[in-house]
Amino acid sequence: MLFGLRRLFHRSDRRPILTNALPELADEIEELLRVKGEPDLAAQVGELRIVDRCRCGDDFCATFYVQPKPEGSYGPGHRNIDLKPDTGMLVLDVVDERIAAVEVLHRDDVRRKLHALLP
Repeated sequence: MLFGLRRLFHRSDRRPILTNALPELADEIEELLRVKGEPDLAAQVGELRIVDRCRCGDDFCATFYVQPKPEGSYGPGHRNIDLKPDTGMLVLDVVDERIAAVEVLHRDDVRRKLHALLP
């Protein structure tokens, strides 16, 4: 019975799972977090769902949210983690040790896929 409810819940959740929507990026983030010494955050990557994308309109921005975007700043408990990818720029917004947003800049491949998912 629990398995059936779990399947129903996942089917009704329309938010794309990061590892399905952008598998290469998800793998990259997880690996870079491990290299950075953040294994607890790396373990969260497989569970992240894309809530929305940044709508700033900049042609180099592929930032997305995995928690609802706050009104204003994230406030106390927020920190940034600057990752070192081979291309572009990746910065995680972490709130109370939970990944909240993934700032992706200068990654046209990610931007195209993200905009196709969330027009």
